[in-house]
Amino acid sequence: MSDYLDKILRGQAINYEAFLKKLPDSFRRRHRELFAAEKVKTNRWLVTILDEGAFAELQDVAHAPVSRVDAAKKGNSHRHGTEVSFLLVYHQGLTHSRPDVVVIGAESLDMGFRRARSVLVVENERNFYQYSQMLDFASETLGRPLELTEADVVLGGGNRITRGAILDWLQGYEEVFCAFDYDAGGLQMFSTIAASVGDKATFVQPREWQPWLRRFRKLPDTTERFTRAISLAEGHGFLALAEAFRATGKFMEQEMILDE
Repeated sequence: MSDYLDKILRGQAINYEAFLKKLPDSFRRRHRELFAAEKVKTNRWLVTILDEGAFAELQDVAHAPVSRVDAAKKGNSHRHGTEVSFLLVYHQGLTHSRPDVVVIGAESLDMGFRRARSVLVVENERNFYQYSQMLDFASETLGRPLELTEADVVLGGGNRITRGAILDWLQGYEEVFCAFDYDAGGLQMFSTIAASVGDKATFVQPREWQPWLRRFRKLPDTTERFTRAISLAEGHGFLALAEAFRATGKFMEQEMILDE
């Protein structure tokens, strides 16, 4: 099931009927409330998430063993009921260039620092390591300084950041700034976070896209993924970003932010 969920987040078409058969009964019975599916070719549907909160719950179910027997088959029976996530974080208390680690369990939290008022979630590892430049970029787009003294920087690591326990942890911040790829996957991750933390979430993007158009270089894998990105951008009111997609026919990867 995890493979299907990842493809939905990336805006890729899936075999929806096969996906429904893998859903737990409680989710399958209300799938029309959770998803909208548009058939794009034989046995392939483009799926839109209607209930981001329920989708986050479904991700947790997909990643956790269903029983101790199932967990044992996967190599460790003790994993059942103790799903753990690890997050790398840069914060003002660090005295070296190595990030700190936050350990988030089903009913536990282990973090050796006091969280800042805000958090900047960075999707890409290279950009995360260049956190100072990413804070500068966020400051420029927001029109106000954003420094490590007031904002922790977290490695999003793709879809990891949308796990239910991590979304709960993010709610502890007053502001959640999301620096993701400018594509269907990045916009879908933002949608999931925004559904969880509400108005605290901000999608980090330039105020004017025209100077950045030359950095849109990644061709979409499919037409469906391209139209999905436009739909998500428009749905969030990011009309200039949607127009940038149309003008270039391409996506912009986060690495291009650091490209001089």
